[in-house]
Amino acid sequence: DERDKEGKKMSPEVTRNKQYRIHFYSREEDRMHVHVEHNDGREVKVWMEPEIEVAKKAPFKAHEINVILKLCRENENEIKAFWRKRKKS
Repeated sequence: DERDKEGKKMSPEVTRNKQYRIHFYSREEDRMHVHVEHNDGREVKVWMEPEIEVAKKAPFKAHEINVILKLCRENENEIKAFWRKRKKS
């Protein structure tokens, strides 16, 4: 697992379920977003503000994107709290 010079994880995990892992990369842009990675390695960036939406075309079918966006909405408070905590440190 990748760590920065202070020993913090560079892609800390927010949450996961049977198919998807929600995480972010510590050294990325300041606009709030997460990466959602499928068990098979496919990944998509999802903006959390101002609206929850896919950042760009993703290697997922429409119904999979709907599941991913639903997962982000269901975990919105946890994601935002985690993001703010990590960005402050």
